[in-house]
Amino acid sequence: MEPFDFQSRTRLIFGEGSLERLGALASELGFRRTLIVADKGIVACGYVETATKLLANAGTTAFTFHEFDSNPNTTMIEAGREFAEPLGIDSLIGFGGGSSMDTAKAINFLMTGGGAMQNYQGYGKARAPMLPMIGVPTTAGTGSEAQSYALISNGETNEKMACGDPGAAFKVAILDPLLTVSQPANVTATAGFDAVSHAVETYVTTERNAVSEVFSLEAWHLLEANYERVIRQPDDIEARGAVQLGAYWAGLAIENSMLGATHACANPLTANYDIEHGVAIGLMLPHVVRWNGAVAGERYRRLLEHCAMPPGPGDPAEALARRLEELRGLGGLPRGLKAAGVPEAGLERLADEASTQWTGQFNPRPFSASAALTLYRRAYEM
Repeated sequence: MEPFDFQSRTRLIFGEGSLERLGALASELGFRRTLIVADKGIVACGYVETATKLLANAGTTAFTFHEFDSNPNTTMIEAGREFAEPLGIDSLIGFGGGSSMDTAKAINFLMTGGGAMQNYQGYGKARAPMLPMIGVPTTAGTGSEAQSYALISNGETNEKMACGDPGAAFKVAILDPLLTVSQPANVTATAGFDAVSHAVETYVTTERNAVSEVFSLEAWHLLEANYERVIRQPDDIEARGAVQLGAYWAGLAIENSMLGATHACANPLTANYDIEHGVAIGLMLPHVVRWNGAVAGERYRRLLEHCAMPPGPGDPAEALARRLEELRGLGGLPRGLKAAGVPEAGLERLADEASTQWTGQFNPRPFSASAALTLYRRAYEM
C-alpha cells in the first residue's frame, strides 16, 4: 500500500435545516464582520437575507458581494477585493454554488496576501495567514466546499488557474439539502453530473491513495443511485441530501487524488466556446472512460460493483461509459460537440490547449495533444 498524508481541515455539518446553525458556528469561530460571497441568484432567493439575520442574532455583522458569474475571473476577484478591503472584515462565507466558494477563497488570497491572483496559481502560495471561512453550498456539484483550491479564470487569456493553499480550506462546511431544492433543473443536472465525474476520475488517477479511494467509492455509490431521483423528483429531500453528500465526498477525493483527462478536455471547451463546465464534462467523460479502459478497466469494474443495479459481465469501461451516457441523457445534457456548437475546425486548437491542462498529468493513461484530439473527434462524431 502506498504511503499518504491525510488531514481533514474542514468540519462538516450535514442535515435538513442545518443552515440555522450558521450564526452559532460563526460566533464559535470569532466572526464579527464577515463578507458573504453569494451570486445574484442566491440573493434573489432570499437565502442571503436569512443568513444575515442568523448572523446578526449571533452578533456578527454581514456584508454581501455578488458581482461575479458562474465562471469567476481575475477581474471579478479584484472587484471583490476592492469592495471588501474598506469594510474591516475578519472572515468570509461562501454561499451558493462552486463559483461562490471559489470567489470567496480567491478574495481571501488577495485580501491577506496582496498582489494579483496569478501570483497564487499552484499550491502553498499564500503570503500570510488567511481569514477563516464557512462554506454553505446550495448546489451539489463542484465539491469546492471540501477543497483548499479555488479555480479562477485569467481575465485576459481565459486560462483556468488552480490556486490552492491549506489556509484556503473552509473551517466549516454546512450541507443543508433544503437549500438545493430551489436550484433550477438544469443546474441540478449539470452540477450533479460534474460531481459524478469527480467520483469516476478520482478513483483512477495516478495520485489516488487509500483515503481518496474510500471517498471516491462512497461518492459514486450515492451519486449513481440518486442522480436520477433528483432529476425526476426535485422535491425528494432524501435524494437531494444523498447527492449533496456525494458531491462533498467527491470533492474530498479530489483534494487527495486530483482529476484526469476529462477535466483537461472540458476546460478549453468552457474557455473557447463558453460551454458550461458540467455540460463540457458530460460531453467528454464517457469517451475518456472508454479510452482509459485499456489501463483502468479493473478499477472501472469496481465502480460498477457499487452501482444500484450492477451490469452483467462484459468490458467494464464500455459498461461504465454506457451508464454515464444514460445518466447524461436523464439530465438532458447534449451528446456531442457538434450539437453543442463546437466547429470541427477548432478541434486541433482545443487538443493543444487540453494537453497543457494541469489535471491531464494525473490521468491513468498518458495524456497528450494527440490523445486529446482523438477524444474530441470521438465526442464530435456523436
